[in-house]
Amino acid sequence: MIKADLVRKVMGAVDLSQAKANEAVNAVFDAMRDALTGGERIELRGFGVFLVKNRKRGIGRNPKTGVEVAIPPGKTIRFKPGKALRVID
Repeated sequence: MIKADLVRKVMGAVDLSQAKANEAVNAVFDAMRDALTGGERIELRGFGVFLVKNRKRGIGRNPKTGVEVAIPPGKTIRFKPGKALRVID
């Protein structure tokens, strides 16, 4: 599923024009981006949790040349699915 598919789903579910549905989807994504950029946790009940985690520094290797490369510390986003999304085989 891509963003255009989400816009179509919103259009059908709420009976909005494509422009308004696109604005709504963009507003949600912008709010999520702003929260994660600020280091906040996003919890969507029944869907999952987005977390900002610290990534420790390390040593990587260029697969083509084999030369070691230092990987700086930073932040990364993790997603933990809620119970409704977990797939148990």
